[in-house]
Amino acid sequence: MVKLALALVVTVGITLAAGSVVWGYNCPVVIKQAEETIRKAEAKTNAETQPLIDEAKKYVAEAKAHHANAKVKRDHGDAVRKAKFAIALAEEAIVLQSP
Repeated sequence: MVKLALALVVTVGITLAAGSVVWGYNCPVVIKQAEETIRKAEAKTNAETQPLIDEAKKYVAEAKAHHANAKVKRDHGDAVRKAKFAIALAEEAIVLQSP
């Protein structure tokens, strides 16, 4: 039982360590996902959803700037975080557009 728990802890640790390295440099992928989600949200805008879409676009622009001007891993992390915020806002707009 102890060996199983130790193996699980080691596996999770390795996964998190590998994930954090990859996470910092997948900015373009997450930014592209954000742009695609925003395009879907723009298909049926209304007065309630337009501010969400505008805010999402602002976050994508900030994410692109963080990625383009990245000097350290933290900058890439900021880019990914802002792109994910944009995705969340665009998804909220899509949900609000549904009847």
